Amino acid sequence: MKIIQGGVCAATGFKANGVHCGIRKNHSKKDLALIVSEVPASAASVYTTNLVKGAPLTVTKNNIADGKAQAIICNSGNANTCNANGVEIANAMCDLVARATGVKATDVVVASTGVIGQPLNLEPIANGMDALVAGLSTQGGEAAAEGIMTTDTVMKEIAVEFTAGGKVCRIGGIAKGSGMIHPNMATMLVFITTDCAISPKMLQKALSGDISNTFNMVSVDGDTSTNDMVTVLANGLAGNEEITAEGEDFTAFMAALNTVTVDLCRKIAGDGEGATKLLECRVTGGKDERNAKIVAKSVICSSLLKAAMFGADANWGRVLCAIGYSGADVDVNKVAVSFESKAGRIDVCVNGAGIPFSEEVAKQVLLEHEIDILISLGDGDASATSWGCDLTYDYVKINGDYRT
Repeated sequence: MKIIQGGVCAATGFKANGVHCGIRKNHSKKDLALIVSEVPASAASVYTTNLVKGAPLTVTKNNIADGKAQAIICNSGNANTCNANGVEIANAMCDLVARATGVKATDVVVASTGVIGQPLNLEPIANGMDALVAGLSTQGGEAAAEGIMTTDTVMKEIAVEFTAGGKVCRIGGIAKGSGMIHPNMATMLVFITTDCAISPKMLQKALSGDISNTFNMVSVDGDTSTNDMVTVLANGLAGNEEITAEGEDFTAFMAALNTVTVDLCRKIAGDGEGATKLLECRVTGGKDERNAKIVAKSVICSSLLKAAMFGADANWGRVLCAIGYSGADVDVNKVAVSFESKAGRIDVCVNGAGIPFSEEVAKQVLLEHEIDILISLGDGDASATSWGCDLTYDYVKINGDYRT
Protein backbone atom coordinates (compact mmCIF):
# COMPACT_ATOMS: atom_id res chain seq x y z
CA MET A 1 0.00 0.00 0.00
CA LYS A 2 1.25 3.49 -0.79
CA ILE A 3 0.01 7.05 -0.50
CA ILE A 4 -0.85 8.64 -3.86
CA GLN A 5 -2.24 11.94 -5.10
CA GLY A 6 -5.76 12.71 -6.29
CA GLY A 7 -8.11 12.48 -3.33
CA VAL A 8 -11.57 11.34 -4.44
CA CYS A 9 -10.42 11.40 -8.07
CA ALA A 10 -7.52 8.97 -7.53
CA ALA A 11 -9.82 6.00 -8.15
CA THR A 12 -10.56 5.15 -11.78
CA GLY A 13 -13.84 6.52 -13.12
CA PHE A 14 -14.42 9.38 -10.68
CA LYS A 15 -14.54 13.09 -11.50
CA ALA A 16 -15.19 16.00 -9.16
CA ASN A 17 -15.47 19.77 -8.95
CA GLY A 18 -16.26 22.58 -6.55
CA VAL A 19 -17.49 26.12 -7.24
CA HIS A 20 -18.83 29.23 -5.53
CA CYS A 21 -22.52 29.41 -6.42
CA GLY A 22 -23.66 32.13 -4.01
CA ILE A 23 -24.82 30.35 -0.85
CA ARG A 24 -21.93 31.90 1.07
CA LYS A 25 -21.42 35.65 1.07
CA ASN A 26 -17.66 35.33 0.66
CA HIS A 27 -17.14 34.94 -3.08
CA SER A 28 -13.61 33.65 -2.57
CA LYS A 29 -14.90 30.48 -0.87
CA LYS A 30 -16.39 27.57 -2.78
CA ASP A 31 -19.78 26.42 -1.47
CA LEU A 32 -20.89 23.61 -3.78
CA ALA A 33 -19.16 20.32 -4.58
CA LEU A 34 -19.97 17.40 -6.87
CA ILE A 35 -18.42 13.93 -7.24
CA VAL A 36 -19.58 11.66 -10.10
CA SER A 37 -18.74 8.07 -11.01
CA GLU A 38 -18.76 6.93 -14.63
CA VAL A 39 -20.92 3.98 -13.64
CA PRO A 40 -23.30 3.15 -10.78
CA ALA A 41 -21.38 2.16 -7.66
CA SER A 42 -21.90 0.17 -4.51
CA ALA A 43 -22.75 2.65 -1.74
CA ALA A 44 -22.54 2.61 2.04
CA SER A 45 -23.10 5.33 4.63
CA VAL A 46 -23.19 5.93 8.35
CA TYR A 47 -25.08 8.83 9.90
CA THR A 48 -25.18 10.98 13.01
CA THR A 49 -27.11 9.62 15.98
CA ASN A 50 -28.34 13.09 16.90
CA LEU A 51 -32.16 12.98 17.00
CA VAL A 52 -32.15 16.28 15.11
CA LYS A 53 -31.01 15.24 11.63
CA GLY A 54 -30.51 17.32 8.51
CA ALA A 55 -32.97 16.61 5.70
CA PRO A 56 -30.15 15.53 3.33
CA LEU A 57 -29.46 12.52 5.56
CA THR A 58 -33.06 11.36 5.23
CA VAL A 59 -32.97 11.70 1.46
CA THR A 60 -29.58 10.00 1.15
CA LYS A 61 -30.69 7.08 3.30
CA ASN A 62 -33.69 6.55 1.01
CA ASN A 63 -31.64 6.93 -2.16
CA ILE A 64 -29.02 4.33 -1.23
CA ALA A 65 -31.42 1.85 0.33
CA ASP A 66 -30.72 -0.38 -2.68
CA GLY A 67 -26.98 -0.21 -2.03
CA LYS A 68 -26.25 1.86 -5.13
CA ALA A 69 -25.31 5.47 -5.95
CA GLN A 70 -23.44 7.31 -8.70
CA ALA A 71 -22.99 10.90 -7.52
CA ILE A 72 -22.51 13.01 -4.41
CA ILE A 73 -23.69 16.64 -4.18
CA CYS A 74 -22.84 18.78 -1.16
CA ASN A 75 -23.30 22.45 -0.34
CA SER A 76 -21.61 24.39 2.45
CA GLY A 77 -22.78 27.51 4.28
CA ASN A 78 -26.25 26.16 5.11
CA ALA A 79 -26.96 22.84 6.84
CA ASN A 80 -30.53 22.45 5.54
CA THR A 81 -31.62 21.33 9.00
CA CYS A 82 -34.84 22.14 10.90
CA ASN A 83 -36.42 23.58 7.75
CA ALA A 84 -40.05 22.83 6.89
CA ASN A 85 -39.13 22.25 3.23
CA GLY A 86 -35.76 20.62 3.90
CA VAL A 87 -36.56 17.26 2.32
CA GLU A 88 -38.07 19.01 -0.69
CA ILE A 89 -34.89 21.07 -1.18
CA ALA A 90 -32.64 18.02 -0.74
CA ASN A 91 -34.64 16.07 -3.32
CA ALA A 92 -34.52 19.07 -5.63
CA MET A 93 -30.72 19.11 -5.38
CA CYS A 94 -30.72 15.48 -6.50
CA ASP A 95 -33.02 16.38 -9.41
CA LEU A 96 -30.66 19.17 -10.49
CA VAL A 97 -27.76 16.72 -10.56
CA ALA A 98 -29.86 14.25 -12.55
CA ARG A 99 -30.81 16.80 -15.19
CA ALA A 100 -27.25 18.06 -15.55
CA THR A 101 -25.41 14.72 -15.56
CA GLY A 102 -27.85 12.00 -16.61
CA VAL A 103 -27.40 10.21 -13.29
CA LYS A 104 -30.70 9.05 -11.80
CA ALA A 105 -31.90 11.35 -9.03
CA THR A 106 -32.36 8.32 -6.78
CA ASP A 107 -28.66 7.48 -7.27
CA VAL A 108 -27.49 10.77 -5.74
CA VAL A 109 -26.07 11.17 -2.24
CA VAL A 110 -26.94 14.65 -0.98
CA ALA A 111 -25.31 16.50 1.91
CA SER A 112 -25.29 19.98 3.42
CA THR A 113 -23.18 21.69 6.06
CA GLY A 114 -23.25 25.08 7.73
CA VAL A 115 -25.70 27.07 9.79
CA ILE A 116 -28.70 25.21 11.23
CA GLY A 117 -32.25 26.50 10.96
CA GLN A 118 -31.89 28.91 8.04
CA PRO A 119 -33.91 28.24 4.86
CA LEU A 120 -31.77 26.98 2.00
CA ASN A 121 -32.47 28.84 -1.24
CA LEU A 122 -32.28 26.47 -4.21
CA GLU A 123 -31.68 29.25 -6.75
CA PRO A 124 -27.90 29.65 -6.25
CA ILE A 125 -27.45 25.88 -6.51
CA ALA A 126 -29.51 25.74 -9.70
CA ASN A 127 -27.62 28.69 -11.17
CA GLY A 128 -24.27 27.14 -10.32
CA MET A 129 -25.00 23.63 -11.61
CA ASP A 130 -23.89 24.20 -15.22
CA ALA A 131 -20.49 25.51 -14.15
CA LEU A 132 -20.17 22.77 -11.55
CA VAL A 133 -20.81 19.99 -14.07
CA ALA A 134 -18.80 21.62 -16.87
CA GLY A 135 -15.78 21.70 -14.59
CA LEU A 136 -15.93 18.04 -13.58
CA SER A 137 -12.43 16.63 -13.93
CA THR A 138 -10.17 13.83 -12.79
CA GLN A 139 -8.11 16.66 -11.30
CA GLY A 140 -11.08 18.11 -9.42
CA GLY A 141 -10.60 16.49 -6.03
CA GLU A 142 -9.12 19.59 -4.40
CA ALA A 143 -11.91 21.82 -5.70
CA ALA A 144 -14.50 19.43 -4.24
CA ALA A 145 -12.63 19.33 -0.92
CA GLU A 146 -12.71 23.14 -0.81
CA GLY A 147 -16.41 23.21 -1.67
CA ILE A 148 -17.42 21.32 1.49
CA MET A 149 -15.38 23.42 3.95
CA THR A 150 -17.05 25.67 6.54
CA THR A 151 -14.86 26.87 9.41
CA ASP A 152 -12.11 24.50 8.25
CA THR A 153 -8.79 26.26 7.74
CA VAL A 154 -7.19 23.52 5.65
CA MET A 155 -8.40 21.20 2.90
CA LYS A 156 -8.54 17.55 3.93
CA GLU A 157 -7.88 14.82 1.36
CA ILE A 158 -5.88 11.61 0.95
CA ALA A 159 -5.63 8.64 -1.42
CA VAL A 160 -3.89 5.27 -1.30
CA GLU A 161 -3.14 2.46 -3.72
CA PHE A 162 -3.45 -1.22 -2.80
CA THR A 163 -3.92 -4.65 -4.38
CA ALA A 164 -7.01 -6.85 -4.29
CA GLY A 165 -7.55 -9.94 -6.41
CA GLY A 166 -4.30 -9.28 -8.22
CA LYS A 167 -5.53 -5.88 -9.43
CA VAL A 168 -4.25 -2.45 -8.45
CA CYS A 169 -7.05 -0.58 -6.65
CA ARG A 170 -7.26 2.95 -5.34
CA ILE A 171 -9.26 4.55 -2.56
CA GLY A 172 -9.40 8.24 -1.71
CA GLY A 173 -11.33 10.58 0.49
CA ILE A 174 -12.12 14.16 1.39
CA ALA A 175 -13.52 15.49 4.65
CA LYS A 176 -14.79 18.62 6.30
CA GLY A 177 -14.77 19.04 10.01
CA SER A 178 -13.59 21.66 12.44
CA GLY A 179 -16.33 22.22 15.01
CA MET A 180 -19.40 20.36 16.33
CA ILE A 181 -17.31 17.21 16.28
CA HIS A 182 -18.09 14.52 18.82
CA PRO A 183 -19.46 11.71 16.66
CA ASN A 184 -21.36 8.59 17.52
CA MET A 185 -21.69 6.15 14.61
CA ALA A 186 -20.76 8.84 12.09
CA THR A 187 -18.79 12.03 11.86
CA MET A 188 -18.55 15.40 10.17
CA LEU A 189 -18.85 15.01 6.39
CA VAL A 190 -16.58 12.45 4.77
CA PHE A 191 -16.80 11.26 1.17
CA ILE A 192 -14.71 8.27 0.07
CA THR A 193 -14.38 6.78 -3.41
CA THR A 194 -12.77 3.58 -4.62
CA ASP A 195 -12.51 1.63 -7.88
CA CYS A 196 -12.33 -1.66 -5.96
CA ALA A 197 -15.19 -4.03 -6.74
CA ILE A 198 -16.99 -4.82 -3.49
CA SER A 199 -20.62 -5.67 -2.82
CA PRO A 200 -22.85 -3.15 -1.03
CA LYS A 201 -23.19 -5.55 1.90
CA MET A 202 -19.44 -5.94 2.39
CA LEU A 203 -18.84 -2.23 1.79
CA GLN A 204 -21.27 -1.37 4.58
CA LYS A 205 -19.65 -3.98 6.81
CA ALA A 206 -16.22 -2.48 6.15
CA LEU A 207 -17.35 1.07 6.84
CA SER A 208 -19.39 0.25 9.94
CA GLY A 209 -16.52 -1.84 11.31
CA ASP A 210 -13.94 0.86 10.67
CA ILE A 211 -15.59 3.92 12.20
CA SER A 212 -15.73 2.52 15.73
CA ASN A 213 -11.94 2.81 15.86
CA THR A 214 -11.55 5.95 13.77
CA PHE A 215 -14.22 8.61 13.38
CA ASN A 216 -15.97 7.63 16.60
CA MET A 217 -12.71 8.27 18.43
CA VAL A 218 -12.45 11.91 17.38
CA SER A 219 -13.68 14.84 19.44
CA VAL A 220 -13.09 18.56 19.06
CA ASP A 221 -15.73 20.06 21.31
CA GLY A 222 -18.16 17.42 22.57
CA ASP A 223 -21.00 18.46 20.23
CA THR A 224 -22.50 15.83 17.94
CA SER A 225 -23.59 17.51 14.71
CA THR A 226 -26.99 17.17 13.07
CA ASN A 227 -25.57 16.57 9.58
CA ASP A 228 -22.68 14.16 10.15
CA MET A 229 -22.31 11.50 7.50
CA VAL A 230 -19.64 9.24 6.03
CA THR A 231 -20.30 7.83 2.56
CA VAL A 232 -18.27 5.43 0.42
CA LEU A 233 -18.82 4.74 -3.29
CA ALA A 234 -17.13 1.71 -4.93
CA ASN A 235 -17.52 1.54 -8.72
CA GLY A 236 -15.53 -1.65 -9.41
CA LEU A 237 -13.58 -0.23 -12.36
CA ALA A 238 -10.28 -1.60 -11.02
CA GLY A 239 -11.43 -4.92 -12.44
CA ASN A 240 -10.85 -7.14 -9.41
CA GLU A 241 -13.24 -9.96 -8.69
CA GLU A 242 -16.01 -8.50 -6.56
CA ILE A 243 -15.44 -8.87 -2.83
CA THR A 244 -18.54 -10.61 -1.49
CA ALA A 245 -17.20 -12.22 1.68
CA GLU A 246 -14.44 -11.93 4.24
CA GLY A 247 -11.01 -13.10 3.13
CA GLU A 248 -7.65 -11.82 1.97
CA ASP A 249 -9.10 -9.22 -0.40
CA PHE A 250 -11.54 -7.91 2.18
CA THR A 251 -8.69 -7.60 4.68
CA ALA A 252 -6.65 -5.64 2.12
CA PHE A 253 -9.61 -3.36 1.48
CA MET A 254 -10.16 -2.80 5.20
CA ALA A 255 -6.49 -1.89 5.66
CA ALA A 256 -6.64 0.63 2.82
CA LEU A 257 -9.89 2.11 4.10
CA ASN A 258 -8.41 2.43 7.59
CA THR A 259 -5.35 4.22 6.25
CA VAL A 260 -7.64 6.79 4.62
CA THR A 261 -9.92 7.22 7.62
CA VAL A 262 -7.13 7.52 10.21
CA ASP A 263 -5.45 10.20 8.10
CA LEU A 264 -8.70 12.14 7.82
CA CYS A 265 -9.30 11.75 11.57
CA ARG A 266 -5.93 13.32 12.33
CA LYS A 267 -6.55 16.16 9.88
CA ILE A 268 -9.98 16.88 11.31
CA ALA A 269 -8.75 16.85 14.91
CA GLY A 270 -5.73 18.99 14.09
CA ASP A 271 -7.96 21.54 12.37
CA GLY A 272 -10.40 21.88 15.26
CA GLU A 273 -11.89 25.35 15.57
CA GLY A 274 -9.25 27.65 17.03
CA ALA A 275 -6.89 24.71 17.59
CA THR A 276 -3.12 25.07 17.67
CA LYS A 277 -2.29 21.44 18.48
CA LEU A 278 -3.26 17.94 17.40
CA LEU A 279 -3.65 15.60 20.38
CA GLU A 280 -3.42 11.83 20.02
CA CYS A 281 -4.27 9.79 23.11
CA ARG A 282 -2.92 6.23 23.02
CA VAL A 283 -4.14 3.87 25.72
CA THR A 284 -2.53 0.49 26.35
CA GLY A 285 -2.95 -2.15 29.05
CA GLY A 286 -6.74 -2.08 29.13
CA LYS A 287 -8.80 -4.99 30.45
CA ASP A 288 -10.64 -5.02 27.14
CA GLU A 289 -11.13 -2.77 24.12
CA ARG A 290 -14.30 -1.21 25.53
CA ASN A 291 -12.53 0.07 28.64
CA ALA A 292 -9.53 1.27 26.66
CA LYS A 293 -11.82 3.24 24.32
CA ILE A 294 -13.76 4.77 27.19
CA VAL A 295 -10.54 6.04 28.75
CA ALA A 296 -9.09 7.35 25.49
CA LYS A 297 -12.26 9.22 24.57
CA SER A 298 -12.75 10.65 28.06
CA VAL A 299 -9.23 12.09 28.16
CA ILE A 300 -9.41 13.59 24.68
CA CYS A 301 -12.77 15.20 25.56
CA SER A 302 -11.62 16.82 28.81
CA SER A 303 -11.89 20.60 28.48
CA LEU A 304 -9.43 21.04 31.34
CA LEU A 305 -6.86 18.74 29.72
CA LYS A 306 -7.37 20.44 26.33
CA ALA A 307 -6.81 23.85 27.95
CA ALA A 308 -3.66 22.57 29.66
CA MET A 309 -2.30 21.38 26.32
CA PHE A 310 -2.94 24.84 24.86
CA GLY A 311 -0.86 26.32 27.66
CA ALA A 312 1.86 23.64 27.35
CA ASP A 313 1.18 22.75 30.99
CA ALA A 314 2.03 19.15 31.93
CA ASN A 315 -0.93 18.99 34.30
CA TRP A 316 -1.14 15.20 34.35
CA GLY A 317 -3.70 15.30 37.17
CA ARG A 318 -6.27 16.28 34.57
CA VAL A 319 -5.56 13.04 32.72
CA LEU A 320 -6.14 11.03 35.91
CA CYS A 321 -9.28 13.05 36.61
CA ALA A 322 -10.71 12.26 33.16
CA ILE A 323 -9.92 8.57 33.62
CA GLY A 324 -11.58 8.61 37.03
CA TYR A 325 -14.93 9.94 35.83
CA SER A 326 -14.91 8.05 32.51
CA GLY A 327 -16.88 5.10 33.84
CA ALA A 328 -14.19 2.66 32.71
CA ASP A 329 -13.28 -0.33 34.87
CA VAL A 330 -9.78 0.79 35.84
CA ASP A 331 -7.46 0.36 38.81
CA VAL A 332 -6.15 3.93 39.08
CA ASN A 333 -3.26 2.71 41.23
CA LYS A 334 -1.79 1.02 38.15
CA VAL A 335 -2.05 3.99 35.76
CA ALA A 336 1.04 5.51 34.15
CA VAL A 337 1.04 8.71 32.06
CA SER A 338 3.60 10.22 29.69
CA PHE A 339 3.62 13.10 27.19
CA GLU A 340 5.52 12.79 23.92
CA SER A 341 6.22 14.89 20.84
CA LYS A 342 9.05 15.31 18.37
CA ALA A 343 10.80 17.28 21.14
CA GLY A 344 11.01 14.14 23.27
CA ARG A 345 9.12 12.17 25.89
CA ILE A 346 8.57 12.82 29.57
CA ASP A 347 7.06 10.45 32.13
CA VAL A 348 4.88 12.25 34.67
CA CYS A 349 2.88 9.58 36.53
CA VAL A 350 3.53 5.99 37.63
CA ASN A 351 1.16 3.73 39.57
CA GLY A 352 -1.39 6.52 39.83
CA ALA A 353 1.01 8.94 41.51
CA GLY A 354 3.20 11.78 40.34
CA ILE A 355 6.94 11.35 39.87
CA PRO A 356 9.65 14.02 39.75
CA PHE A 357 10.09 15.55 36.30
CA SER A 358 11.49 18.72 34.76
CA GLU A 359 8.78 21.31 34.11
CA GLU A 360 11.12 22.99 31.62
CA VAL A 361 11.57 19.80 29.59
CA ALA A 362 7.85 19.07 29.81
CA LYS A 363 7.02 22.50 28.43
CA GLN A 364 9.33 21.97 25.45
CA VAL A 365 7.59 18.66 24.73
CA LEU A 366 4.15 20.28 24.92
CA LEU A 367 5.00 23.32 22.79
CA GLU A 368 5.03 21.15 19.64
CA HIS A 369 2.09 21.08 17.21
CA GLU A 370 1.49 17.32 17.61
CA ILE A 371 1.35 15.85 21.11
CA ASP A 372 0.87 12.22 22.15
CA ILE A 373 -0.77 11.49 25.50
CA LEU A 374 0.39 8.02 26.48
CA ILE A 375 -1.57 6.09 29.09
CA SER A 376 -0.83 2.60 30.43
CA LEU A 377 -3.67 1.09 32.48
CA GLY A 378 -1.70 -1.98 33.58
CA ASP A 379 -4.78 -4.20 33.48
CA GLY A 380 -4.44 -6.26 30.29
CA ASP A 381 -3.55 -6.21 26.60
CA ALA A 382 -6.29 -4.05 25.05
CA SER A 383 -5.51 -0.70 23.43
CA ALA A 384 -7.28 2.25 21.85
CA THR A 385 -6.45 5.56 20.18
CA SER A 386 -8.40 8.80 20.12
CA TRP A 387 -7.78 12.18 18.48
CA GLY A 388 -8.59 15.72 19.51
CA CYS A 389 -7.15 19.21 19.83
CA ASP A 390 -6.37 21.88 22.38
CA LEU A 391 -8.97 24.36 23.61
CA THR A 392 -8.08 27.98 22.82
CA TYR A 393 -9.47 31.50 23.09
CA ASP A 394 -10.25 31.41 19.38
CA TYR A 395 -12.75 28.55 19.79
CA VAL A 396 -15.03 30.91 21.73
CA LYS A 397 -14.43 33.74 19.27
CA ILE A 398 -15.36 31.56 16.30
CA ASN A 399 -18.54 30.19 17.90
CA GLY A 400 -19.60 33.38 19.65
CA ASP A 401 -20.77 34.92 16.38
CA TYR A 402 -20.81 31.94 14.00
CA ARG A 403 -24.37 32.61 12.84
CA THR A 404 -24.29 36.41 12.71
